[in-house]
Amino acid sequence: MNQIMQMTFSRFFLLVLVLVSTAGGVLTGQPDALTGVAARAFDHHVEINWEPSPNPFVGNVRVFGATDDGPFSLVGTAANFDGRLIDFVGAQDENRRYFVRAIGSSGQLGDASDTVAVSTFEMSDSMLLDMVQEYTLRYFFEFGHPTSGMARERNTAGFVTTGGTGFGVQALIVGAERGFITYEQARERTSRIVDFLMTVPRFQGAFAHWLNGRSGAVIPFSPTDDGGDIVETALLLQGLLTAKAYYTGDNAEEKALRDNISQLYAEVNWNWYRQLDPTVLTWHWSPNFGFDIDLDVRGFNETHIVYLLAIAAPNPDFAIPRSLYDSGWVGGNYLNSLRFNGIPLLVGRGKGGPLFYTHYSYIAFDPREKKDAYANYFNVGRNHALIDQAHCIENPYNHAGYGENCWGLTASDDPDGYLAHAPDNPTVDNGTIAPTAALSSMPYTPDESMAALKHFYRDLGDRMWGPFGFYDAFNVSRNWYADSYLAIDQGPIICMIENHRSGLLWDLFMSGPEAERIIERVGFVDDLSTSVEAPLPAFLRDQPSVYPNPATEWVTLSLDLAAPASITIDLLSGEGRVIRRITSPGTLGAGAHQLPLHLRPRLNAGLYYLKINGPGAAVTQPLIVGGR
Repeated sequence: MNQIMQMTFSRFFLLVLVLVSTAGGVLTGQPDALTGVAARAFDHHVEINWEPSPNPFVGNVRVFGATDDGPFSLVGTAANFDGRLIDFVGAQDENRRYFVRAIGSSGQLGDASDTVAVSTFEMSDSMLLDMVQEYTLRYFFEFGHPTSGMARERNTAGFVTTGGTGFGVQALIVGAERGFITYEQARERTSRIVDFLMTVPRFQGAFAHWLNGRSGAVIPFSPTDDGGDIVETALLLQGLLTAKAYYTGDNAEEKALRDNISQLYAEVNWNWYRQLDPTVLTWHWSPNFGFDIDLDVRGFNETHIVYLLAIAAPNPDFAIPRSLYDSGWVGGNYLNSLRFNGIPLLVGRGKGGPLFYTHYSYIAFDPREKKDAYANYFNVGRNHALIDQAHCIENPYNHAGYGENCWGLTASDDPDGYLAHAPDNPTVDNGTIAPTAALSSMPYTPDESMAALKHFYRDLGDRMWGPFGFYDAFNVSRNWYADSYLAIDQGPIICMIENHRSGLLWDLFMSGPEAERIIERVGFVDDLSTSVEAPLPAFLRDQPSVYPNPATEWVTLSLDLAAPASITIDLLSGEGRVIRRITSPGTLGAGAHQLPLHLRPRLNAGLYYLKINGPGAAVTQPLIVGGR
């Protein structure tokens, strides 16, 4: 018996030795030369690619490069199965040659591959945008979870994110339309994602923030956040509804995809999330912890899409009343009279907050040429971005690197962890710039965003450009540059660049019945105003302001008159109808005035306007009256 076992073991060992030999050299031998080596030149970098070696003992690959006819030197080392390495040469018109060598398990170098030669060149704006979109798509297509296809939370995480997947589904559409992947590849991945979503736990139809990408089990976002998150759900659904409008084929796969997306939307019980306060939506609910988190969904921030989808929900039992748009979404610090560097903020607080506020909800919903009772949200996005840029030019906290082409404060990684960066104060402006902030603002500020893109790539690309495009953030003052990618930062880049270039995602979403219901039920009307600010009438030196806003019974109107003028002030309804004349202070002298106004008789909560009548002109100031 022992002799038979020894013979069997010997044959097994011989078989392993043969297999290792045929895989590209014996264990102690030299790996074979890698094949499929190619180099692709861009504006300031070259990407070297190879076919990964099938030899299980080859873990890494070394890339060697030379300029012109100069000597070769080591460019870098990459994992064999990455199949690529980026050489950021830092200039145009660089003539480069490359070859690669596999590294065996004992450190021995394989034979040199064929040598390839390329030259960097000046890329047009259109080519640079192609490059950024193609690289960014990789995060969702190549790095998507291998089982579910969902977007991973970040490049170091194994779990997946629902909101980020909504961005990723739209990124796949962009990739198919730009030719980075095929239509069928995009459709197959989207179907796999939706099939997976049909099986995971839902909480009154709403999805959790994080999931296990293989099993679908909920991964708590925090100790008590193990249930439904209606904000993440809305960000996911806007992507799925855009996909529903894109995949219109008559085949069984695409019909099933559309039906499943419709079902997922129809089964969200938005009304369930009103139980704490029927006038506003609550962000989270868990069967284990109920509404313990107790976080209202109020504007202005990234959650606008929640109210749009909840009001337009196809199931009348689950759709929320239109009144919640005013009492919930607008019920906080919304309209204002704030101006920075001559630019009115329009809505929000401080200097507007993080720039992702004007990205997430408008990747699918087209904010152009329309307004609700409060604002035109394209103008909101543009002014917000311009205020952010102006803040970085002014640089009140003296951060290194800030300037006309280096701007963009938003939620991102930073040297101390993660923070929702904003220009509002030095606590939230710690010197960290995230490329997603300026790049995702491209529909609003195309020239300013394009200049920022060139700066991030050409001037900082040796630290900020990687296999999935721009890394998450950097802080020049602290010599810190991220090596991380986040789904919620990568997704808006590719999607909002595409909306700037073609309006693709906007057009798709707005073509569906969901958008029609949003327009009708919320009450959006046409608005062609696109100016950053309306000109002031001649009798004023500065924009009027009202405090507090929202108000209850008393407000103070601040006026700065260019010359002595006879002034009257009318109170208008939200529809522009004159309710009554509040005051006729008569002729006021030139300069600043603080006018107390009594809002009597008692007014119902809602939107009103103060109409300030002066010599030959008038100006209106929004005013929100809150509950009592």
